[in-house]
Amino acid sequence: MESKYFDPPKPRLFAHRGLADPLGLDENTIGAFKSALASGATHLESDTQATKDGHAVLLHDEDLRRVAGIDAAIHELDLSEAQALKLRRGGTIPTLSEAFSQLPDARFNLDVKTKRAIEPTVRAIEEQQAHDRVLLSSFANPIRKETLRRLSRSVATSASQSVVIAAYLSHKLLFGAGLARILSSVNALQIPTAKGPIRFASKRFIENLHQHDTEVHFWTINDPADAARLLELGADGIVSDRVDLMNLNQA
Repeated sequence: MESKYFDPPKPRLFAHRGLADPLGLDENTIGAFKSALASGATHLESDTQATKDGHAVLLHDEDLRRVAGIDAAIHELDLSEAQALKLRRGGTIPTLSEAFSQLPDARFNLDVKTKRAIEPTVRAIEEQQAHDRVLLSSFANPIRKETLRRLSRSVATSASQSVVIAAYLSHKLLFGAGLARILSSVNALQIPTAKGPIRFASKRFIENLHQHDTEVHFWTINDPADAARLLELGADGIVSDRVDLMNLNQA
């Protein structure tokens, strides 16, 4: 599968919810995203939730306790109520449409968190004609599939948890048999370096994925030395909270 999403040269540096903590900013805000891009991020990782009146907003948690100190869920608030809130560091919750329009050259890695977020996420992508600027991710395969189904044009996508496990088992136990079929609907695996006994950060595993035109992005990597090691293994991208510390072109 080809996508203009991957046109910029490798390696890819994904800013995990923007660049927030070192600058005293709130995560998943326009300020955090702008700071990430200014610090060298090539892509912005974020999450979509839905407000009560059906707007896609960029927010990781379904509730607002951690980010705003408020005992309420985002789907219980209309957009006007959500955007009137001040987050813990003074920021405000952006809509996905606002992020597209205020960051017109940015590419987004979007994790659709809930079923109720599918329709407003699709609507924002369609209204902004942002298909070439989006990679959809969700470890919940039904959410990812339904989001893709509703879009009028294809977008890049990363693998669900079930696809990741199937790809690894094919590599480890079946010498890659069936891997082309398993990876046929995805552009990338976005994975941790390890999960329990499984070690994804393997040169052979990465090479096997590359044989099927599938990129490999590791998360969440905040040590430049770890990033350099993963790039040496063949990783195509790094997802990081500290894009300000990374210089991947010199790693």
